[in-house]
Order: sequence, then structure tokens, then C-alpha cells
Amino acid sequence: MSPKRDLFFARNTGRTSLKQDLWERQFVAEQKPSTAIEAVESGLAAQGYIASRQIATAVYLSQQIEKPILVEGPAGVGKTELAKAIAAWRGMKMIRLQCYEGLDEAKALYEWKYAKQLLYTQILKDKLGEVLGGAQTLHAALDQLHDFGDVFFSKEFVEPRPLLQALEQPGGCVLLIDEIDKSDAEFESLLLEILSDFQVTIPELGTVSAITPPTVILTSNSERDLGDALKRRCLHLHIGFPEQRLEERIVESRVPGISQTLRRQMVGFIHEIRSLDLKKLPSVSETIDWARVLVLLQASELDTEIVKDTLNVLLKYEADIEAAQPQVTTFIAKAARSNVFG
Repeated sequence: MSPKRDLFFARNTGRTSLKQDLWERQFVAEQKPSTAIEAVESGLAAQGYIASRQIATAVYLSQQIEKPILVEGPAGVGKTELAKAIAAWRGMKMIRLQCYEGLDEAKALYEWKYAKQLLYTQILKDKLGEVLGGAQTLHAALDQLHDFGDVFFSKEFVEPRPLLQALEQPGGCVLLIDEIDKSDAEFESLLLEILSDFQVTIPELGTVSAITPPTVILTSNSERDLGDALKRRCLHLHIGFPEQRLEERIVESRVPGISQTLRRQMVGFIHEIRSLDLKKLPSVSETIDWARVLVLLQASELDTEIVKDTLNVLLKYEADIEAAQPQVTTFIAKAARSNVFG
């Protein structure tokens, strides 16, 4: 085992989760990276997440070199679900920070418990005579008051938000920073110290370092370009629309009651739909929803009527539905042929 790997596991001792301990032993025991990556695939699959080899490799490398993963791709392809699956597989708590425009330090990192500070100020005011009773000079009185002032900015008055909570988890956690592209560019600067050193500096308290470095997953729908400084600190993973065989496996895992024929036909149909110039192409989440709807309607195979009746499950804009409807019969035929020859 390499010194790097020894260091990684030495830093992560003291975890209490049985699943985590088993996970660590599994990775220690595996000598070949290819075997370890297969173990990642199996572990995620056990949680209902069917990962491509590329995804499993990124998860494996993230753990080995202790780097966050920046997951980009269209909405609904499984970026957020990846973080949930990793947390479930490793038996770890998941802490989620949902990003939005205007997100700041007070909501993401920490804020002071102002109500508690005011209460303690009132108590100090009521006890001021007792506090200053032994002071012989003004300078001595100010020194005593200064000591009490430090108390108001101690850890007891800090309200930790998701980023600080993640650093304080004794057994580690999965930190999901979701839709980072919706936050302001200034917020990225706040993340840099956390992502590179797994620590954060609070002016009144000093540096807070992670007890156990969290597994960090950032997701982006590419609504804006992220800064180079942020990208340098992360492994990049792009999750696009899966190829047909992989998508069939995803449907099989998430919708166990669906027949093989219907599964192949509907996935083939969706791949034809994605060839159209639409405002929003159906993603994996729509594929799963449509599969559940077809099973609910007791469909055994695709036909024009049931597809047109349920296109609103796949497509979210009326203009897209109108563009797809003339192609329904043709796409069903193509999907049926691919099922026969597949």
C-alpha cells in the first residue's frame, strides 16, 4: 500500500459507522485500482445508483487523493443522487447546502447567535456591579469588561451552517454543495479554503479544521461559468445522457416491475426524442417517471395512443410536446426495431 493511502486511512480513524469501517477495509484490501473501481460500482448499485465506469472512477480517485468532485451536466441526470448514493453506501451523514443567488457566509458557513448574545449582555448589565467590584482603576475595569467581551464571540455563540457542520463531523460526512452555478461568483471565494485545506478561518475564533475531511460533491447545471480557482481544486466529472444500455439498467434498477420489452422500447423512444431540437430534452429523471407511469397504466409495449397521452411526463414545455407529436409513430417504430435487433 502506498504511503499516500496509509496517510489517508490514518487520518480517518475513529469513525463509528460499521458500514464505513467495512468500506475502508474493502479499499485497503483491494490491491488493483480496477478492482477497487468495480467495488465502487457495486456499492453504488446496491443503493440503486447505476454508475458508469467514468463515474465510479471519479468517486474512487476522489477518495484516494482527497479532492472534491465537481459534477456538471444537464438537470436530472443524477448529479445530486450520486452524493446521496455515496452517503448511503458508506453509511455517512449527508449535509446539503442548496445554493442560490445571494447566498452568503451567514447562511452557508456560520452566524452568531444574536439573541443569546443579547441575553448575556442583559445578564452582564444586571451583574455589572459585582463584575467590577474589585476594580481599583478605570483601566482595570476596562480589562475586566474586555474579558467578558471575548466570551460573547466564543464557540458557544456560533450557529454552524452546512459548511461548518461538515467540518465538525467527527466521523466525516458527505457534503453536497448543490447547484453551485446558481450562487454568486463571490461565494466561490468563500469555498476555496474549505475545498483545498478542509478548514475555514473565523476571525474571532481562528482556524477550524476538519476532524475528518468530508467527501465533497459540488453540482452545476452550467447556468454560468465557474471560476478557474474553484475548478482547480476539484476533480471534474461530466454526467450527460447515458447510452442506451446503461439507461436500460437504470430503469431496471429503479422500476423493477417493468418488462424487458417495454423497457427497451421506451428507452429507445427517449433516445429518438433527444435527437429533436427541443427546449428541454428528457433526462434520466423523466425516463424513470415515464417508466413508472407506463407500469401504472399496465402498458405491455409502446403504442401511439399511450405515448401521446403521456408525453407530458417526458416533456415539460408545450412547444416541445407539439414538436414531438408528429414524430411519435416513427419513433415508436424505430424503437421497436432496435428492440428486435438489440
